[in-house]
Amino acid sequence: MILLGNQRWLSASFFVFFFTWGIFLPYWTGWLTIEKGLAVSTASVIMGIGMAARALSTFLVFPILTQKSSLRLVIQWLSILSLILAVLYLPASPLWVLAVITIIFSAVYPMVLPAVESGATVLMQTERIHYGKSRSFGSIGYTAALLLVGAATSIWSEQAILYLMIAGLTATVLFFMRSAPVALTTQPEPSSMDRSQTKLRTLFQTKGFLVVTVLAVLLQGAHAAYYSFGFIYLDDLGVSGLWIGVILNVAVLFEILFFRISDQLLANVKISTMFLIAALGSTTRWIVVFLFPITAVFVVTQVLHAVSFGIAHYAFIQFISTRLPKQQIASAQGMYAAFAMSLSTAILTIPAGYLYDITPGFAFLGMAVCTIPAIFIVLITRKKLAY
Repeated sequence: MILLGNQRWLSASFFVFFFTWGIFLPYWTGWLTIEKGLAVSTASVIMGIGMAARALSTFLVFPILTQKSSLRLVIQWLSILSLILAVLYLPASPLWVLAVITIIFSAVYPMVLPAVESGATVLMQTERIHYGKSRSFGSIGYTAALLLVGAATSIWSEQAILYLMIAGLTATVLFFMRSAPVALTTQPEPSSMDRSQTKLRTLFQTKGFLVVTVLAVLLQGAHAAYYSFGFIYLDDLGVSGLWIGVILNVAVLFEILFFRISDQLLANVKISTMFLIAALGSTTRWIVVFLFPITAVFVVTQVLHAVSFGIAHYAFIQFISTRLPKQQIASAQGMYAAFAMSLSTAILTIPAGYLYDITPGFAFLGMAVCTIPAIFIVLITRKKLAY
């Protein structure tokens, strides 16, 4: 019964967070350009700086927070601060104020993700939780957000995006104020903690960790154009707001299906093979979007999100859950969130914005700069590092 309760808690935590993530990730740049009147390049710079701030916070601040407080307390406070910052968007603001709020919000709010993921990894180790089963509920939450935003913006205006974000964060705060699994409420004990285990350099002493991190950075960063400009791209193709939500949901639908069967599907697959499949699928996805700027083709390529994102993410989670001790999980998750989910995307978002202004397809083609090297890295290192 305890295991079942923990599984349900983890599933619900993924759902409530990814509901807000489904608003922030695909729509925030579009909201800044359409509702706030910013140029695509200006919004790209602000979001890029915000992603850099997110990288620094998840890399430097998040591991410190988890050493000072329990994961449950960290998640609670980050959720509350995120809600407060979102409310600050409500008044009309000049550009510099809007930029400051966005950068601070981008630094605080995304730290909830590695906190929840760290909780998942701890529960995988201590309670034998099925990660893919619970993570699929995150994708369901993401899907619900895409559909709701699509419907809301077609009925009202893009300002509905902000109101839905505030409502989603309110629900997130209320959920995380409830009881949590015991393993996540335990307070760190500095006196008994082996500090050498928490230092970042010890992570790189784990065989294969550096290469796996580089692969994660390249493959997750390659989604920069999709996350920042997918909504705008479909809008430029003349797709209505409601149908944009439906189309973006195709990717999440296949992501859900993948995570539901991932534990069984990839049970005997090597981590290096997972990364190779992800790199090949990602390369194919972005080249096809570039070659065929047609709505129907974009919809078809959405199927590959389960490969380009899903398999790459699952591979990294499997690596750290099977190769790292519990004391290093938060640091590894912080590094993953900082570099793979934030910094690489931040770096690529800015040039992708300028490429998009030239020709939208160039922004997606540029992502192959990351995915093609990933293919060769796997082929060169897989035997030597045995991962």
